[in-house]
Amino acid sequence: MKSYVALLRGINVSGQKLIKMETLRKVVEDFGFQNVKTYIQSGNILFDTSGNSTPELLEEQIHELIKTHFGFDVSVVVTDKEMLQWVSKSNPYLKEKDIDLKKLYITFLGTEPAKENIEALHNASFEPDEIIINKRVIFMKYNNPAGNSKLNNKLIENKLKVTATARNWNTTLKLLALFEEREAS
Repeated sequence: MKSYVALLRGINVSGQKLIKMETLRKVVEDFGFQNVKTYIQSGNILFDTSGNSTPELLEEQIHELIKTHFGFDVSVVVTDKEMLQWVSKSNPYLKEKDIDLKKLYITFLGTEPAKENIEALHNASFEPDEIIINKRVIFMKYNNPAGNSKLNNKLIENKLKVTATARNWNTTLKLLALFEEREAS
């Protein structure tokens, strides 16, 4: 049995793509995933699965479940505890003195972007916000309020040509804590 978290992009935001978490949990459980738990309304689904499932296969399966049951085309990125542990220890912005944690976000990428696409994102105009890309993760520091920034999922996906979904720093750490709670129980 392996535990994962599916990160859904753009549900229950500004009255769009409304999905009740209770219903989503039931759909995911009925598909066969076990120990299903959701965290907040933005679409974070922790679950266990047996077999040799890959994150890519799980992303496809959950994407299709949502499309079939709710009628929404929702981007899904699946990751695991090890990735969240790595992110929590590797965030380069944590080294800054007096960093405001509310400015930190993590964008999880469906696949590792090509070098030329990384260059295209770096050449895009989103100052004064900052990014550091490392494999399938973008460490982000918003110097403007995140909602007012040009640095958003649409820009990231457009430039990198990959699926992306962002979580604030506190949510990222909470997801890691939920994995640890699962193991303790």
